[in-house]
Formats: sequence, structure tokens, C-alpha cells
Amino acid sequence: MGSPACGFLKQNNVIYLRFFLILVLSCIPDRTNLCSNHSLNTPNTYSGSSTVVSSLKTLALDGYFSFENLEHASKDFGNIYHNLPMAVLHPKSVSDISSTIKHILNMGSAEKLTVAARGHGHSLQGQAQAYQGVVINMESLEPPSMYVNTGEAPYVDVSGGELWINILHETLKYGLSPKSWTDYLHLTVGGTLSNAGISGQAFRHGPQINNVYQLEVVTGTGEVITCSDKKNADLFYGVLGGLGQFGIITRARISLGPAKKMVKWIRVLYSEFSTFSNDQEHLISSENSFDYIEGFAIINRTGLLNNWRSSFNPKDPVQASQFSSDGKILYCLEMAKYFNPDETDNLNQNIEKLLSELHYIPSTLFLSEVSYVEFLDRVHLSEIKLRSKGLWEVPHPWLNLLIPKSRIFDFAQEVFGNIVKDNSNGPILIYPVNKAKWNNRTSMVTPEEDIMYLVAFLSSALPSSTGTDGLEHIMTQNQRILDFCANAQLGAKQYLPHYSSQNEWEAHFGPQWETFVQRKSAYDPFAILAPGHRIFQKAISIS
Repeated sequence: MGSPACGFLKQNNVIYLRFFLILVLSCIPDRTNLCSNHSLNTPNTYSGSSTVVSSLKTLALDGYFSFENLEHASKDFGNIYHNLPMAVLHPKSVSDISSTIKHILNMGSAEKLTVAARGHGHSLQGQAQAYQGVVINMESLEPPSMYVNTGEAPYVDVSGGELWINILHETLKYGLSPKSWTDYLHLTVGGTLSNAGISGQAFRHGPQINNVYQLEVVTGTGEVITCSDKKNADLFYGVLGGLGQFGIITRARISLGPAKKMVKWIRVLYSEFSTFSNDQEHLISSENSFDYIEGFAIINRTGLLNNWRSSFNPKDPVQASQFSSDGKILYCLEMAKYFNPDETDNLNQNIEKLLSELHYIPSTLFLSEVSYVEFLDRVHLSEIKLRSKGLWEVPHPWLNLLIPKSRIFDFAQEVFGNIVKDNSNGPILIYPVNKAKWNNRTSMVTPEEDIMYLVAFLSSALPSSTGTDGLEHIMTQNQRILDFCANAQLGAKQYLPHYSSQNEWEAHFGPQWETFVQRKSAYDPFAILAPGHRIFQKAISIS
């Protein structure tokens, strides 16, 4: 039996022809999104027809539109692209979103009006922006409050604009919490589910998109649809990891599990990458392993252990004080075990056993004990410090890659040995996940191996610098990494992908591209949604 999207194409050739025009047009570079210095600044007033603004003002809404002072909607965490919208919708209800999309459709294809859903503004390359279009402020959505079901398969119903940190605090009231997280919790549900949501728990529970029971989605035709793996499954799996291309997530039912109160947080160091990666792979395949496993590369850092002393205690203070990195590249394995206070004895025995199976540098065993909330919200503390120094709202040219296990050593040898060997401008995460825990029906694209590594270069650039800590240098370095992956045919995939041509997007999706296009034609046939990804362009009528 064919998929619903295939049936849609057979039943409606007119829309398919319109969509084919979208594909043709989207092969033409969009000059408004390209700039020689990687940063785009658009005028701070809308230059389009005043009749469009007047038309939007006629809509009867529970919320409201803003047409002035919209600069905040032209920025994101990446701080590289700046595309000014025509209007910002502050919805109070899901019907506000649906009505706005339907209204734009009824305006006809002569208007190049598009729609982007914006959560907490943590996109990297303008993905939540809509140049001279409508940005929807998802955080203003006021649906019913969070509902926690504590039954046999517990879950929480939340708004697509809800922050994960708020979900954590609410579900903990019932002794529960989501099972899979991102490292930073001040992100919206709709934002992370449109990508994947990966952190150190993914080896056990899969990404966040694997821990969803049900969604409410507003499609590109304005239709409000409830979907799950049993109802409207094609839309359900398309939206999960679908980069916002098929619909806007307005509500989600998230799987929950029992929550512990405390966390044993452990870091150890390695001087050899192969030993580091072998130990990581051993841990993610162990039956009674840690609850969280990540790692990172440390490049050209001295006094590293002294920087940890404020929050981590060395197992052997004497040996730790004698350790010197000598400026070499080191690899840190970071692990965490969740527990309740009455489980300490068994917990310590279990941790000792797990650590005895590893091959880290003995003098570099550091431990910490923190609350469950403090551990999960750890990155927010860094945010507060950076904001106080004016270093949060700087360009963040991040590069996130998924590398097949069979090629991770080749990647590390070239990248850490030749490309970023002398300096780094931020954390470099590197840890394996087991793809057996991932659902291959979602839109998320991964390498074709059972185990893959997430490698994330989380760089920050100094705006005025022309040196190695400047945006131009970091972007060039990122491109060198991408070029190496392509030339060496590593089979890598971008996570939080960003491309400038449709050929690149087609190569990214590979065999899934046809399904992706079919779903776009089914659920957003006029390519109204999520223009910031630059995958499709809205078809414009030619008179």
C-alpha cells in the first residue's frame, strides 16, 4: 500500500505541478540569504505592499500581530543571519496560527509571504526567520496547562512553545521526568522535536523524537491535525526531525520515566583517542551502564584540572596535582549515574565496577555529586556567566556532525591532528550513540551504521576579531572539516543541517529525499513553512 503522501500526488496533479514549480524555483539562489561575510542584515522596515499589512490586520485573533520593532525576530543564537520579517504573530491559541496560515493561502500565490515558527530563538543559521514574512512567537501560545498522566505508561501533554526546563520542574512534582534531553534545557519542545534532541542519554533512550507519543500539528494548509504512530502516522513521523517543513508543532505528548533526586557526575581523561573511543563504545553497549555518557576533546589547554576543582573533586588529590597536560590534545569522558540518597552503597559499588573496566589516566578521575535538576540544567549556569560578560550574544558558527563508527578514527586523526590542532573557540563534544534506539521512520537523517558519533564544534566568535577567534576564520575552519568529510567519503551527516543549494539538501537526505519531497507536497504544497532552511521556495504566480 502506498503512503498517504503518494496517494495525495496521484489524486491531485494540479498541486503536484505547482509543487514541481516550487522545486524549480528553489534551485535559483535566494540573494536575500547570501552574503560574502556570512552575515545578513536587512532593512528594519518592511518594503512590501501596505495592503498585505492591512489584510493581516483584519484577522480576528485571540492574540495579536506586531508590525514594528521586529529586530528581535531577525536574530537568533547563531547571530550570523539577520532576516527582518514583515510581522510577528503572538498567538494565544492554536486557531490563531491556523487562521493566519489559511489567510496567507487565501491571499494567493502572488504574495511571497512565508511563515516561520520561532521558539526560544536558538537556531544557528536563520532557520526560524522569515524574510519579509510572518514569524510566529511560539512562546506566547497559551494552550491548556501541562497535564501529567502517572499511569502505566506515564506522559506529559505540553505546548509546542513550552521550555524543557519548565517541563522538568512540573513533572518532578510527580516523581517523573522526560527520559531524553538536550544539553541545554531553555529550548522549546517544538524546536527540538523538529530536529531530534540529542544528549548523553540518547545511547539508552534514543533522541527526544523517539520519546513522543502524539503531536498536534498545524500544517502548511492551516489544518490542525492530531497525529501519532497509529493515527496520521505519515505526518507524525514526517514532522519529527522534519525541520519544520510539514507543520508547526503546537502540542506534544512526551514519554516520562521515574526521576531520581541526585547525580554522581564523573570525568576522566585520555591521551589517546582510540582508547577514549573504545571505552565510550564499551559503556554504551554495557547492560548496567551509566545513565549519561558524553565526551569532549580538549585542545591546547593548560591548568585544566585546576579549572575543574570548583565543582569536581579528584579521587587522588596528590596524583591529580602532579598531572600536566603539556598542551597536548586530551579527551574527556563524562559520565553520570542517577540515584536516590538511600541507594548510595549499591551505587558506589556499581560505579567502581564500571570504572574498573575503563583505561583512563588514573590520576585524572574527578567526581562531583549534584542534584538531578542542577545536573540537567548545568549549561544554563554557563549562560548566566557569559551573559554577565557580554559574551552570550556573539556569533556562534556551530558545526554538528554525525560520523559513522568505522570512520571516527580517520576523522579524529585529520581534524584534531591537522585542522583544529592549535586552537579551539569553544567546546568540542564527541560521543557515540546506538542507532538501534532510533526510529528510522522519522525525517531525521543519520549515517548508515549501527553506531555513530555526534561531534559538535560549539564555537563562539568575537565580532570585531580578524584572527583565529573571528567569524571568518571559524567559518573557514568549519568548511575545511566539511570538505575533508566529503573528500574522504566518511559517510558523515550534518545534525542541525545547513546548506545553500537544493543539490546539497538532496545529497543530505539521500534515499529519503523522495519521501521528504512527497511529504512537503502533501502537507505544505505551496512551501509556506520554514523558509529559513532554504530547502524550498514558495511558488510565485507569473502573470
